[in-house]
Amino acid sequence: MEIRGTLAVLITIFPYFLLLGSTKAQLSVDYYSKTCPNVEEIVRKEMIQIIKVAPSLAAPFLRMHFHDCFVRGCDGSVLLNSTKTNVAERDAIPNLSLRGFGAIERVKAKLEAACPNTISCADVLALMARDSVWLSKGPTWPVWLGRRDGRISIANETHQLPPPQANITELIQMFSVKGLDLKDLVVLSGAHTIGTAKCATISDRLYNFTGLDNLNDVDPFMDKNYIDKLRSKCSPTDNTTLIEMDPGSYKTFDTSYYNYVVKRRSAFHSDWALLTDSFTRAYVLKHANGFESEFFQDFADSMIKMGNIDVLTGNQGEIRKKCYIVN
Repeated sequence: MEIRGTLAVLITIFPYFLLLGSTKAQLSVDYYSKTCPNVEEIVRKEMIQIIKVAPSLAAPFLRMHFHDCFVRGCDGSVLLNSTKTNVAERDAIPNLSLRGFGAIERVKAKLEAACPNTISCADVLALMARDSVWLSKGPTWPVWLGRRDGRISIANETHQLPPPQANITELIQMFSVKGLDLKDLVVLSGAHTIGTAKCATISDRLYNFTGLDNLNDVDPFMDKNYIDKLRSKCSPTDNTTLIEMDPGSYKTFDTSYYNYVVKRRSAFHSDWALLTDSFTRAYVLKHANGFESEFFQDFADSMIKMGNIDVLTGNQGEIRKKCYIVN
């Protein structure tokens, strides 16, 4: 672990001040240096224990950070519970498969005990996502901190999340609105190297791709043998069975995801869509053959960039004591 951690740190030595631009004025890598200097150590210690017991939570923590940032920016709004008068993001259809909320509250409680009313839930989620990747043998990166928590969470706003059925035009547009470019799109898609998905999210590719609703109505862009394999696990109405996003190494953060995309054995249509643009296709083809250190650096860069989407800072928002409810 120590050797890998050292290597990952070396990978992320990069002039981030040039990369982030305005981020420097909003967030800071040493934001809590005086108010809670052990924040990263506390989170890392808890994450090691959490992932040791439940390694399958690594991908959900990463995915939750992504889903948080794409709706209202990285403000922890995805963590809020619904109320009698409002359906929150976490109860919207795209977020019903999110897991790990209890673990986030566990980490937040540890931080509250050490540094009361100091660390935002948005920052907690950003740190947990980073450590999830590192604990899955992926890269690490400096997390810029100082986000504040939002007070609003609306289920209907989750339409901003890229759906698994999206084509390349839709993906480019949805990422562009958030200030993310083609490279960020293809790099962040690489997060699918870890984790699982429910059969329901790919059922249309296996049984009802164009609406004909018969056994021959399959996604023509998916490998036939892979379709047969997935059909052996997923029935047309299965909403519980999980499939591996990156078969064989779904708990390890690596470049094998891109190899599956090239072979047309990726789970989502949005994964295959990366082959339909010249830039994203070239990136996929290159990293299907390795170049892991380059991908790790690119992923670190894009995660820092994504983590700065529409952040609340200064006197905006609040610092929640519990992540599931506003103060």
